[in-house]
Amino acid sequence: MNVRLFALGLAFLCASASAQQSVALNPLETASTRQPHEYAALVQGGAGFTDNRDGFKFFLAGVHAGRVLTNNYGPGLLRGNFEYAVELFPYWQSATPKFQRVSCLLPIVGTTCNPSRPYTVGGTFHGVSATPIILRWNFAPHSKLTPWMQGAGGVLWTNHKYPSYGDTSPNLNTNGPNGDASVWNFTPQVGIGAHYFTRPARSIDVGVNAIHISSASLGDRNPGVNVSLQLSVGYTWWK
Repeated sequence: MNVRLFALGLAFLCASASAQQSVALNPLETASTRQPHEYAALVQGGAGFTDNRDGFKFFLAGVHAGRVLTNNYGPGLLRGNFEYAVELFPYWQSATPKFQRVSCLLPIVGTTCNPSRPYTVGGTFHGVSATPIILRWNFAPHSKLTPWMQGAGGVLWTNHKYPSYGDTSPNLNTNGPNGDASVWNFTPQVGIGAHYFTRPARSIDVGVNAIHISSASLGDRNPGVNVSLQLSVGYTWWK
């Protein structure tokens, strides 16, 4: 009898542990009782797509941190929870085409000037990108998979005024002292993605972000990058 009771008790404990592990596999399933935190390392890369920016390439590496703020709620396919997050990319790189430019020198007549010898601009820029506002909606979990969508806003600093601007004409407006972009740009963006849980409270994350880069006229010129599409891949620890 004692052996039978021990076997039944062991089977019950194993079943209970298995059920708890199944629930804990995806913490977003229990967001109605406990709102989890997430901490991730990620890389991101892509290319520009509009206004002759197809030659622009991007690569970023950084970290992501977020907190689920609400219970799971909502109807049908829209059911899910709201999360606030931030991202920091201490490594930001953009490879851009190189081209020739001149600078306006004296004398200046009207909108024309005495141009300098042509010199090369463009190439690879480095910087730091911070996204302090990420508003994410995690859709209702489906076992190991949780899709999400988000809107976000950030700021970018580069080691040179980004992107390069100008040409080889003696035009004061494009090549004069007031013809540069800015080392500071803003990065409004939208994206979609998903968490895929490979083990309890651990997930592989993929996403696609459409990112706009603009100085908001902090520089004299605002050539910017209207749209770049960037794929992100990361690994997340949930607490």
